[in-house]
Amino acid sequence: MNWIRKKLKRNPDKFLQNISGVIHVGANTGQEREIYDKLSLRVLWIEPIPEVFETLKANLRGFPDQRAIQHLVTDRDDEEYQFHIANNLLSSSILDLKHHKDVWPDVNYTNTLLLRSITLTSLFEKEHIDPSNYQALIMDTQGSELLVLKGSIPVLQNFKYVKTEVWDVEIYAGCCQLADINLFMTQYGYKEFSRHKIAKRPKGGSCFDVVYKRKT
Repeated sequence: MNWIRKKLKRNPDKFLQNISGVIHVGANTGQEREIYDKLSLRVLWIEPIPEVFETLKANLRGFPDQRAIQHLVTDRDDEEYQFHIANNLLSSSILDLKHHKDVWPDVNYTNTLLLRSITLTSLFEKEHIDPSNYQALIMDTQGSELLVLKGSIPVLQNFKYVKTEVWDVEIYAGCCQLADINLFMTQYGYKEFSRHKIAKRPKGGSCFDVVYKRKT
C-alpha cells in the first residue's frame, strides 16, 4: 500500500485516495485495475468495442469490486454512430483523425462499427446504478469527452472529482479541446484541481490529464 500511495503523490491520480468509487468511461482493457484494487475502490468500467470488452471482462476476474458494461456513452440516447477502430485500439473514436498522425504517424483506422449510444444518465437508470457509490468520473474517449459530460448533467453533481484526458489542439476532427472542457466544468461548479502534460505535438499543442474538483 505504501508504494501505491507514494506513486499517487507524483501523478494526477492522487485524488483517488479521497474517494471510494470510480466510473471509468473508455475503459479499454482496464489498465488501471490494479491501482484501483490497491485503493479498495468500487469501479464501473464502460467500454464500447466488443472485442476489447471481452478482454476487459477477462482482466477483471479476481477483482470482485470492479464491474464492466459494454456501452458507447455520448450526449444522446439511441443514436447510431460510426465508431472507427484503430490499429492500436487505444486511438479508436467516433471522430475522424486530424492532427493525430503528427504525434502517432503509424496509427490509422482499420475498421468501422455501427454502435448505438446512451447517455451516462440513462445508463445509470438502465443498469440500476446508485450514483452515490461513485465519487469520481474518469474519461478517456478520444475526443468525445465533452459529449459524455453533456449527457451526464442530471447526475454530474454526484461526482466530487472529474478527470479527463484532453488536448489543446484538434487532434481528432471536431474534438473537444481543453478550453471547451474548462468552460463546461466552470459552468457546472467545478474548478481545476491538477493538470499534467502527457503528450506533445511537434507542430504545437499538448495533451493533458486534467482533474476537476467540485466546489463545495
